[in-house]
Amino acid sequence: MTTTVPPAAHRAAADLTAVREQWGDLLAAIGQPPVTVWPPRETRAFLDRADDEQHDDAPAPGRVPLTIREHPAPLNVDALDAALAVEGDLFDLADRVAAAVQAPGTDRTDPHRWHLPNARDVLLDRPARGILTTGPDTRTTADRAAQAKYGRRYPRRTTARPSVDRLSVVSAGSRAYGLHWAAVWLEGRALGEQPTGGAPFAPLSARYLDDLAAVAGRARRQVERALGRDGRTVALADPCPWCGGTLTGRTRAGGEPVVVCGTGPGCGAPAEADDRDRRMWRGAGLVGLWSALDARRSAVGA
Repeated sequence: MTTTVPPAAHRAAADLTAVREQWGDLLAAIGQPPVTVWPPRETRAFLDRADDEQHDDAPAPGRVPLTIREHPAPLNVDALDAALAVEGDLFDLADRVAAAVQAPGTDRTDPHRWHLPNARDVLLDRPARGILTTGPDTRTTADRAAQAKYGRRYPRRTTARPSVDRLSVVSAGSRAYGLHWAAVWLEGRALGEQPTGGAPFAPLSARYLDDLAAVAGRARRQVERALGRDGRTVALADPCPWCGGTLTGRTRAGGEPVVVCGTGPGCGAPAEADDRDRRMWRGAGLVGLWSALDARRSAVGA
């Protein structure tokens, strides 16, 4: 039996894919000053590297890939705000969807499940040395097992039962794996995917699918707006190096940026033509355009 996937599910999956594919660019943008000129940030970085033969592919020490790090003084507050908002929205969405469609289970090692964050209190008959008291270590075997199992502990005294100490045990659940995993997991729920050997997820109701699609679409718009990839059109300050015509830069949501010369067939630039026979540059072709623009500026300034 073939199940038809609703259009809203395909749209949500496409938006989630766009979010996670651009997530690394957004995180990188936090540490860079805002760019107010065309081209968009990722193209500018590509062009800046075009003549650089030194490529350092070594990971930055101490940096966790694709997660929001603490930035005491972020250079791009808009990018940071967008990243925090998108991450929070997708995490909260995953929590809601998991509570609605995920079969009950307690295996916190199951990679298919979305594990909810939790903060529960564990009552200990005796305090643990170094945690709640500085006296002798009088923990029972059960105390040690609970503390080893539940990880980080935030102690506090209870007033209701003064003879009993309480540990507030906190777990981030699947949020600890970052936005990328949240987007992948939500995409699977939108498309109705089930892991091999079981069906732990109920189908999404229309209400939850609409919620998922709305949040995913909003997240994509926030990311692309912060990166300057939201379909804007900008007239470049420099004229075409070959004919002197007006150059216009265009971005398209989810697509690569393009520069078009407004002269039309009369432009002799060595570039491909669009459907209106105007010279256009995109992708690697932008390197040639930028080199020609730099050469023209140098000639004018000489």
